[in-house]
Amino acid sequence: MDTEKKCSCKKMAGGEVELAQSAAPGGDTIFGKILRKEIPAKFVYEDEQCVAFHDVNPQAPTHILVIPRKPISQLSKAEDEDEQLLGHLMIAARKVAAQEGLDKSGFRLVINDGKHGAQSVYHLHIHILGGRQLQWPPG
Repeated sequence: MDTEKKCSCKKMAGGEVELAQSAAPGGDTIFGKILRKEIPAKFVYEDEQCVAFHDVNPQAPTHILVIPRKPISQLSKAEDEDEQLLGHLMIAARKVAAQEGLDKSGFRLVINDGKHGAQSVYHLHIHILGGRQLQWPPG
C-alpha cells in the first residue's frame, strides 16, 4: 500500500479513534435513542432481538450497523446468559449482508471493544463492511 493510501485510511479512521478516547460506558447512547425512535433511522433489518441500519459515517460503500435491543455496553461486558443473543446478532449480520448482496464477493464484520478497540458508542454493535476490496491488516 502506498503512503497516500495509508494516510487517507488513517484520516478516515482518525475521527472514530478520537471519539473513542472520550467515550465512556454508562448512560444513554445514540443507539438507545434510535431504538426508542427519538432519533430517526431507517431499519434495513428488524426482529425481536435486534435492528440494523446504515452507518451515518460510512467507511465502505456498504456500512451497516447491527445492534441488539438489549443494552449491552460492550462485548467484554456480555454475560454468559447473552450467548444466544450474541449468536443471533451474527446470524442477523449474515442475513443483512446477503440482503445487501455482499455474500457474492465478501464482507467484513467488526466489533470494537473499549478505548483501544476504538469503541465510540457504548452499546454493543456489529459493523458490516463491504462493497469494495478491504485492506489487511485493519489496525
